[in-house]
Amino acid sequence: MSVDKVLLATPRGFCAGVEKAIKALAWMVKIFPPPVYCYHEIVHNHYVVEIFKKNGVVFIDDVNLVPAFSPLMLSAHGTAPDVEESARTDHRVVINAVCPLVTKVHHEVKIRSKKGFNIIYVGHSGHEEAVGTMAVAPESVYLVETPQDLDNIPISDSSPTALLAQTTLSQDEWKDILDKAIITHPDLWMPNRGDLCFATTNRQDALAEISHMAETVIVVGSANSSNTVALTKVAKARGAKNVIRVNSDSEVPDDLTGIVGVTAGASAPDELVFKVIERLNPKNGYEEVGNVIEDEYFPPPPELRELIKGMTKALEIGVQFRKTKDNALDSDRELTASDSLALLRA
Repeated sequence: MSVDKVLLATPRGFCAGVEKAIKALAWMVKIFPPPVYCYHEIVHNHYVVEIFKKNGVVFIDDVNLVPAFSPLMLSAHGTAPDVEESARTDHRVVINAVCPLVTKVHHEVKIRSKKGFNIIYVGHSGHEEAVGTMAVAPESVYLVETPQDLDNIPISDSSPTALLAQTTLSQDEWKDILDKAIITHPDLWMPNRGDLCFATTNRQDALAEISHMAETVIVVGSANSSNTVALTKVAKARGAKNVIRVNSDSEVPDDLTGIVGVTAGASAPDELVFKVIERLNPKNGYEEVGNVIEDEYFPPPPELRELIKGMTKALEIGVQFRKTKDNALDSDRELTASDSLALLRA
């Protein structure tokens, strides 16, 4: 391997929604004896999921498999209303770690459908976020994945129509569909603030800055992560000659040369990124490229906040519950998801 330099896209890796979800599940692991159940993967990252499995978390695809009175977390991707209703039966302790940006889209679907709109939803078939969102008003939502799909949905030009999106799409795939939808539905309704996640967009913009300068771009993240896959598409579209997605440093080829760009999907921890850089061993080190500073913070889910407040009145549980003031929650903003994962690995 003879890599001259690494261009490191900034921002990259964990977004605020992922931070919230990982820390929330880490709290549950500290509070409850195993098993703690989680509906679907908490986030789409193999490394993160395996850490939680080793700490007694059981990932399930059917909430009815969870025993009565058991702790259950609903993942960051959002959950269909009927599934959440079933989850809350049998006296289960249910914590919903849905990303607030996904909740926003669920709300838009609910309101528009009640007003008689047909809804064109741009998303990936089978993805947990798309499944959960469409289930809010299944009789009103039509999934499209390409501009051509717009020709096959049974919506007349005169029908009131809204256009909404999965939060983790690439900007390019959203724009292509948007451009055509505006033509086919001139009175199209869209939210004032777009559905694409700001963190997803920031990561794509940062990667676009370096893609044309690198012989190879490495995207760290799992294959089932929509925003990770979107980053690979962005790199190719912006001129990268060679684009590789890896789960970890062990998958990095040993024949790379020249300048290598590196980024990570929103569910990939930064420790994996720096292991990749260590393996690349660039002669001239690495340079961070990008000037967007993210300081968004999503607090723990409300059910978990109440649970933590009650628990910390009775006992202190591990380092993660260390008090900084009068309440263990006071330290949550300073504690990162990477910190939580490190505590679980210890």
